[in-house]
Amino acid sequence: MILSIALILSCSLYITLVAQMTMPTFGKGLQITSQDSSLYLKMGFRFQTLFLNVWNLKDDELSSLEKLESSVFIRRARLKLSGWALSPKLKYKCELALSNRDNGGGNSATYSNAANIILDAYLDWNFYKNLSIRIGQQKMPGNRERIISSGNLQFVDRSRLNSRFNLDRDVGIILNNQQQLGAKFIVKETFAISSGEGKNITSGNVGGVNYTFKLEAFPFGKFQSKGAYSGSAVKMEKNPKLALAMAYDINQNAGRERGQKGSFITTPDGVAVGKDLHTLFADLMFKYKKLSIMAEYVKRTTEDGKSNVFFEDIPEPVGTYYTGSAINLAIGYMLKNQWEIASRWTSVHPDEGVANEENQYTLGLSKFIVGHKLKIQTDLTYRSIDTTEDALIFRLQVDFHF
Repeated sequence: MILSIALILSCSLYITLVAQMTMPTFGKGLQITSQDSSLYLKMGFRFQTLFLNVWNLKDDELSSLEKLESSVFIRRARLKLSGWALSPKLKYKCELALSNRDNGGGNSATYSNAANIILDAYLDWNFYKNLSIRIGQQKMPGNRERIISSGNLQFVDRSRLNSRFNLDRDVGIILNNQQQLGAKFIVKETFAISSGEGKNITSGNVGGVNYTFKLEAFPFGKFQSKGAYSGSAVKMEKNPKLALAMAYDINQNAGRERGQKGSFITTPDGVAVGKDLHTLFADLMFKYKKLSIMAEYVKRTTEDGKSNVFFEDIPEPVGTYYTGSAINLAIGYMLKNQWEIASRWTSVHPDEGVANEENQYTLGLSKFIVGHKLKIQTDLTYRSIDTTEDALIFRLQVDFHF
């Protein structure tokens, strides 16, 4: 990893000797344009320092806090490279995860026993009018909260809906189209074909192909600064703005318990076993002046409606898909001097035998110093899980992004 970073920095230093380099302002990254204008590079770096306290609630009573667990760590540290080559119609992006907490999960032959360092690595070609094709490893067009960058979140981190049901990143092809109907109404259509097994897989596809279809509408036109994919009313909309989206995902013969994430489903002899997973997403983002509202719903089922996976005469299931439904609702209001107060309710309802039902109630307070590029966020969550002790979670995070 150190060698890779050194190589990138060395190349960047060389480019500056033969190209124009600028840094317009804090948060806009280091920008380099080649002398013949055939290459544009934007380089950014960000990290998040997270302080975390978790208390168990004895007998589920808020007055009975016990078993405090406290920790502090670098939640994320990432290097981002993006820009275009030959023409602004051919864009690229590469994002690398540098912190141990951010790039774990590669300790198996499936990942060649290597860390999951590469997050995004793709080319995006706008080949005809508003049609574009994106090839490589990237976020799949699933729920809105997952598409929002972890550096642009309204709270310290994403909700439980996202951690249990999101499509995450995958390797494949995404076709995007956008059209305007009337003066303001905008419609976006997305179709994706991917491996269905997530990022950085090196040992081949044990399942089938993943298909994702998405339709998104903007009845009142575009948001400022891509605000439909950014939490909080950092950029206040003078007129109401609304984004509505629905997506449907079919993961054929899904190889992992949560589609693109989770444990691989195999027999004791290592034979891959699976069945089709179907996931429906619906979400919205609304912003007007200092108010922001985001809502999400997800429903996931298997082809036969049964979560457990059996193989031949083995009596016990060899794997269990995480199926069920969830709702996530977040509301925020921007106060004076870029302070925001926000609340979030998340309710997760796994199918019987999959997991326990869970509800989380979160209250957040954030100070945006330079928008999402430099901010301090804190939130307090009450977590209620059936048959287990409830918990109180306090988090404070400092986010820096140049």
